[in-house]
Amino acid sequence: MRALLLALAALLLVAGCSSSDAPEGEFTFGGTGGRTTVVYDPPETRGVLPAVSGESLLEPGRQLSTEAWRGQVVVLNVWGSWCGPCRAEAGALDQVAVASAPRGVQFLGIDVRDQRSAAADFVRDRGVVYPSIFDPPGRSLLVLRGYPRNAVPSTIVLDRRHRVAAVFLTAVLASDLQPVVDRVAAEPAPLS
Repeated sequence: MRALLLALAALLLVAGCSSSDAPEGEFTFGGTGGRTTVVYDPPETRGVLPAVSGESLLEPGRQLSTEAWRGQVVVLNVWGSWCGPCRAEAGALDQVAVASAPRGVQFLGIDVRDQRSAAADFVRDRGVVYPSIFDPPGRSLLVLRGYPRNAVPSTIVLDRRHRVAAVFLTAVLASDLQPVVDRVAAEPAPLS
């Protein structure tokens, strides 16, 4: 029995480390090693995240995409109105979004597993200052290869080249997120 369990563990380890079908240089989430925050440094080791896009929560029919913010730091936040920790972190996210906007930082929410009316009420009631994609099935997250789509809330910081610089797989505090956003925003802008 012990040999069978060891063989199974080895098989899972090899499967978890196998190469992905992602194009070279594209971000593939490789796990956290039990951590809730992962920082990808130095910047040269970061993988690029393909464009995240979807329909606007508050403006049905309008498409939102990270492509609209080329050359800017983008902070993605996966949330749902039904999520207690999402409600708890909303103020911190707004605080960092407002403080960081003058340095070329854009926030974009991704609302998952939700009803539009409940999500819209959440945004309005809390005065959320940044736009959100309305994505009940979480299809916009498919570009996050290997990313745990059930990690709600989670926050992903993209550098100015839209490479993944940091991932938070838990609710964030402004005191945790602001230093990461500040550091990434201070990195040199990409050459045109």
